[in-house]
Amino acid sequence: MKNLIINGDPGDLRKDAVIEYDGQQYVCFSVKRQGDWHGPDRPQLWCTIGQEDEREDYERRQYIPMHLETLSTEAETVTVVET
Repeated sequence: MKNLIINGDPGDLRKDAVIEYDGQQYVCFSVKRQGDWHGPDRPQLWCTIGQEDEREDYERRQYIPMHLETLSTEAETVTVVET
C-alpha cells in the first residue's frame, strides 16, 4: 500500500477505481480531495492505493498510515483504467 498525492484532477477518479501509475495498475482504496476552497490553484487528490490482495488489510486497518510510502505526481501521469 502507498499514499499517492495527485496534483490536479486526472478525470473520473473515485473510490475503488483502477489506475495506472508508473507502469503498474493500482486500486484506489480511498480518495480525499483537497484544495477546492483554499489552497493551490489546482486541487490535490490524496489517495491510498495498493494491489487488490491488500484490500483486506486496508479494510481491517492492519497498517500504520504514517508509515506508508508517500508519492507525489502530476495528474497527466495517472491514467484511470476503470471507475
